[in-house]
Amino acid sequence: MLQLRLAIPADLTEDVVLVLSTEPSVSSLAVMRGASILPKGDIVHADVAREHANPVITRLRDLGVARRGTLHIDPVETWLSKAALDAEIQTPGSAADSVIWPEVGARAYSDSELNGTYLIFMVLATLIAAIAIVLDSQVLVIGAMVLGPEFGPIAALGLALVLKRRALFGFALRTLLIGFGVSILVTTLIAVVVRAFGWVEPALIASERPATRFIYHPDGWSFAVAVMAAIAGVLSLTSGRMGGLSGVFISVTTVPAAGNIALGLAFWVPEEIIGSATQLAINLIAMMLAGWLTLFVQDKLVNRLPVNPFQRDMYERRRRDMLRRPGP
Repeated sequence: MLQLRLAIPADLTEDVVLVLSTEPSVSSLAVMRGASILPKGDIVHADVAREHANPVITRLRDLGVARRGTLHIDPVETWLSKAALDAEIQTPGSAADSVIWPEVGARAYSDSELNGTYLIFMVLATLIAAIAIVLDSQVLVIGAMVLGPEFGPIAALGLALVLKRRALFGFALRTLLIGFGVSILVTTLIAVVVRAFGWVEPALIASERPATRFIYHPDGWSFAVAVMAAIAGVLSLTSGRMGGLSGVFISVTTVPAAGNIALGLAFWVPEEIIGSATQLAINLIAMMLAGWLTLFVQDKLVNRLPVNPFQRDMYERRRRDMLRRPGP
């Protein structure tokens, strides 16, 4: 269930109320006349089933709500309402599978912003990855993967392809390129200083490192893991189940590859540079394409699936439980 809160000029109120009152997926509607100061007008609250939120939001945007007023979209975590449950039953699809495009778009633009915090996280993650490679430590590699913030822009690239948003694609691509460029440059400079002081021998970088060998030896499994991780990551973002993102971060070797590129440059080990750059390119391209495909399928297929019998049984049981008086 989602709650829509609109602050709109008074001359839009009747049209907005007409749209919301004729939508079977809207379970409650309230209007507060004259309650909005900026813009001067009215406040409208409505509860809508998540499965059918996109068409409702589109109709509101067509009225000029976003241009002349504001529209807030908030998830309702817990609610008790027979009318809301009936609205979900009548609305095809599943709430968990539904993609709220304005919500995903807003998150994509936010995650694609190139700012100091993003660059600091990228630099720190790449430095930790470089240390992990020197020590041949899988634990530190995992830490670098979790710390890296690069998945947001990668997912934004897939969304930009689905929605045909050139500006978003440009923002996300710029953030990725500058983020990896800056982090590799800083890590390379620090590695050069470390080499100059003799803290790390060049032979160590060129030696066989069993625990982190996968970083600079890409293969078919690298592509497969990146694809599966991107699908899981996009589903986590669109469904609001963020728990899956930690697994995504740990699965893909983008930041460790960047760290190894920096070490290869500092100690000039060409095979390390080539192997890690190939690994990084495979991961980025695979994740972008898999993210695009996942969002495309969700847009064209998943949101149009009817309620299955298991969902209907769940709804009926939930209705009975909600209407039953709770015990002590």
